[in-house]
Amino acid sequence: MTTYEKLKPIIADQLGVKMENISPEATFKDDFQADSLDMVNLTMEIEDEFAIEISDKVAATLQTVGDVVKYIENR
Repeated sequence: MTTYEKLKPIIADQLGVKMENISPEATFKDDFQADSLDMVNLTMEIEDEFAIEISDKVAATLQTVGDVVKYIENR
């Protein structure tokens, strides 16, 4: 299973979006209407699932699903 495939259900669950609406180009703020609390919760779930740390500074730069996939794969 790819990082992207593992990430999609986490995003769907945390942000209440349909899996078919999640693409690498999708933005959290514009496409999924995620607010700062949504992003904090999503970040914590990603950290748990992938056993990584994402600093607040880095988290603020992750705008798209693809950004998160690249970040995880580079850890």
